[in-house]
Amino acid sequence: MNRTKVFTGSPWEPQVGYCRAIRVGNRIEVAGTTAMKDGEVVGAGNAYEQARYVLQTIEHALHELGATMSDVIRTRMFVTDISLWEEFGRAHGEFFREVQPVATMVEVKALIDPDLMIEIEVEAALS
Repeated sequence: MNRTKVFTGSPWEPQVGYCRAIRVGNRIEVAGTTAMKDGEVVGAGNAYEQARYVLQTIEHALHELGATMSDVIRTRMFVTDISLWEEFGRAHGEFFREVQPVATMVEVKALIDPDLMIEIEVEAALS
């Protein structure tokens, strides 16, 4: 089966050996995505802005693979402060209120940069 990959230019993609998203058949997996742009954290200290930026990045990767956010069937959110769940959830709801994929949000000790507050990965399925 063919594999189509998307890269965002993250410095970690070649170093760690991964792509942002991959499509195999009708399945699309998007790697854990954070609010990094050109080596800088977007929305440092702002849970909502980071989550929104991450979801925009994911949306762009899905589009490159022929999918939309409405094709998403699962999201996983890794957050560094669960007490901010409403801010993370507000951004998630803006993208998925009508889609309503299954979702998980868990608190983790840290992400790769101390200013990062959320990392999101998604699974999508095309009809």
